[in-house]
Amino acid sequence: MIGPVERFAYVLSQGTRVSWFFAQARLAVRLERRRAPAVPRPSRGYPALGAILAALRRLIAADLANIEAGRYRLPHDLASPPGRVLADATRFFRDLPAVQRRRRKGIAQEVVEAPPPGSERLPRYYRQNFHFQTDGYLSDRSARLYDHQVEVLFYGSADAMRRQALVPIGDYLATRAQSATRMIDLGTGTGRFLTFVKDNFPRLPVLGIDLSRPYLVAAGRATEPWRRATHLVQAAAESLPVPTGSVDLVTAVYLFHELPAAVRARVAGEIARVLKPGGRLVLVDSLQLGDVPAFDGLLELFPEAFHEPYYAGYIRQNLPAVFMEAGLVTRSSELAFLSKVIVAEKPAE
Repeated sequence: MIGPVERFAYVLSQGTRVSWFFAQARLAVRLERRRAPAVPRPSRGYPALGAILAALRRLIAADLANIEAGRYRLPHDLASPPGRVLADATRFFRDLPAVQRRRRKGIAQEVVEAPPPGSERLPRYYRQNFHFQTDGYLSDRSARLYDHQVEVLFYGSADAMRRQALVPIGDYLATRAQSATRMIDLGTGTGRFLTFVKDNFPRLPVLGIDLSRPYLVAAGRATEPWRRATHLVQAAAESLPVPTGSVDLVTAVYLFHELPAAVRARVAGEIARVLKPGGRLVLVDSLQLGDVPAFDGLLELFPEAFHEPYYAGYIRQNLPAVFMEAGLVTRSSELAFLSKVIVAEKPAE
């Protein structure tokens, strides 16, 4: 439970956060329109801005309700240093013209044409400028920009959507000792999600897996306060360096929509392989077509506007069927603004 002071701090911080990133998102759109025609209107049409903001308010209300119910703690970074906030925004807008140039010209293969050292060993599907971002996922510069870019895209709601995964994780740990439970986070990126996991479950041993070494370096900095029970490894989610049946929890946050369909199936198979009987997968990812029909136009537009080469297939794929084929049973699917939280389990023997 939290008191009135903590509740006020949360409401103030989240309101400020949403306003800050919403303003940057609107400014970015205006700057884009000055340089090129607007992106074609999707066949399903756009939802009204009021409907989007209403759904965002419901997410923030659900986040606060979970905190008030003791399901997870207040965000550990309610108040960010003003200097860092301004520096992040400055980097974002300095890089924005390059992102917009790639979008206008359809350039998304720069990291193949000028590959960073060591990137030739990475899967070809990964070596792209996802989101038209500079260096794809393959540089320190990209890692510094990424979290801010995502928050602008989601109007400051990305962390709140990620935090919804803490509920099924907490439910799973309610009858288990944290220190005796093993968790893998796939596509751990810069470690934002892991900071919330470790802040709430500090004794839970976690292995973060990602293909990007610069992003893992950033994740190491982010999780430094919890370094004793946090390990980070560069590896592919479709070929995990983990023994069969050795893991209790697997999380995947915004990973599946960036994988080709065949790789999604292989990742699901690897999750099933490494999970113990009774182990749990918690997935947070984009909505799919039909989850919120009014938002289907946004989902249709997204891969065109942000270079998500596998997204159109993702939003049409039957994920429970993919998990079932791998040996996982879907237990629940809950919507969270522009994302959803899917819980699947490996049946107990």
